[in-house]
Amino acid sequence: MNTGFQIIALPYEAFAPLFARSNEQLQALGARRMVVGQKPGYPCRVSLMDAGIGETVLLLQFNHHDVDSPYHGSGPIFVRKNAQMATPAVNEIPAMFNHRLLSVRGYDGAGMMLQAEVVQGSDLVDAIGRVFDNSLVSYLHIHNAAPGCFNCKVVRA
Repeated sequence: MNTGFQIIALPYEAFAPLFARSNEQLQALGARRMVVGQKPGYPCRVSLMDAGIGETVLLLQFNHHDVDSPYHGSGPIFVRKNAQMATPAVNEIPAMFNHRLLSVRGYDGAGMMLQAEVVQGSDLVDAIGRVFDNSLVSYLHIHNAAPGCFNCKVVRA
């Protein structure tokens, strides 16, 4: 791979106020408060870690691809209570990706998908490199392949 990459987590500040809401208020927003009963299974998009058993998470709808294209997208994500925003180093893959089947989607600057592939998390570095080898790809999204849920954005470093 010739291109360095940077994985971008979501900021906790965008979700923190939701934890103060009642379960009824969350449900009115289409969100749910949950207590984690198994690990892995609740990957936090802020900390980029699997939540631990007994932790509180929110499951909520998130607009992960807010673009004016047919690939505009939203879907469910988990956020851990009091999560610290992950800041992986350049070319670093957080451990939560290693045991998942992932979809790597490459988009141009207009939000049009140019390339996509499904890989085991252990092969994510190589997949990122292959997709970024296309000079027209501006950024990537990583999704969990089976449920289709958004994990993070990846940019060129």
